[in-house]
Amino acid sequence: MKKIVYFGTPEFSAYILEKLLQFCQTKKFIVQTVVTRADKPVGREQTVMQSPVAMVAQKYGILALKPLKLDEQFLITNYPLLTADLFIVASYGKIIPQSLLDIPRLGSINVHPSLLPKYRGPAPILTPILNGDKETGVTIMLMDAEMDHGPLLATSKISISDQDNHQTLTTKLAQGSAPLLIETLVKFVGGRIKPKKQKHSQATFTKFTKKEDSYFDISSPPDPEVLERMIRAYYPWPVVWTRFRPSGSSGQARIVKFLPNNMLQMEGKKPISFKDFLNGYPDFPFKSI
Repeated sequence: MKKIVYFGTPEFSAYILEKLLQFCQTKKFIVQTVVTRADKPVGREQTVMQSPVAMVAQKYGILALKPLKLDEQFLITNYPLLTADLFIVASYGKIIPQSLLDIPRLGSINVHPSLLPKYRGPAPILTPILNGDKETGVTIMLMDAEMDHGPLLATSKISISDQDNHQTLTTKLAQGSAPLLIETLVKFVGGRIKPKKQKHSQATFTKFTKKEDSYFDISSPPDPEVLERMIRAYYPWPVVWTRFRPSGSSGQARIVKFLPNNMLQMEGKKPISFKDFLNGYPDFPFKSI
């Protein structure tokens, strides 16, 4: 029985974990521990929010470790639980130190939602939408000390439609990742895959997404094609936004959010169609989006 420790946090990772657990019920693999982000309080009432991966682990009765740091103390405290044959990492959200990656005897496998070496780093899903790519994919790779740098085990291409946004593309990539991971896992453990070195000279990199990345000055908007890609890439977070002061109003300009399907949302209001927005704010400088 091959023992697995699974590292992950968001919905993308939770979907893959659930499919992996369903597979493990019928094969000689077991996910013995999950490592995910710490619970965090949200809202005015500070309600504790678990990560999607933690909720899947709870559903299947698997221990979920939620460390604030992957430091020496975490390693000392949890070493017996981490002595697995294999680590699987899918959008965990933190750098895993080499001291942990060296533990599993078969190595550590990463599920990365791009066709490496293209789009290494923390934003591989929204970046191809921003760039107008028609294709992306999934890479299964062995991890080393550098980010998204290790040798490749398998890849699978996935198309990007003109209607895809970050949310829908994340779902497509998760659905493509799960079967590829399972197929690769069986072959890798059976010694039927030879890792292939990446072409590092062709690597491109993404950056962490911040709220200000999706802002534009209403007096100098991006080209319509660029704005359309931004709207899809930054949905559902942080959402494309600008500031607008309707004629006759006083005080500061208000935030206007640009949403998919030609929807706009004035700060403090519900999303409405672009047509209805113009009816309410006829001096809005956009006549089409």
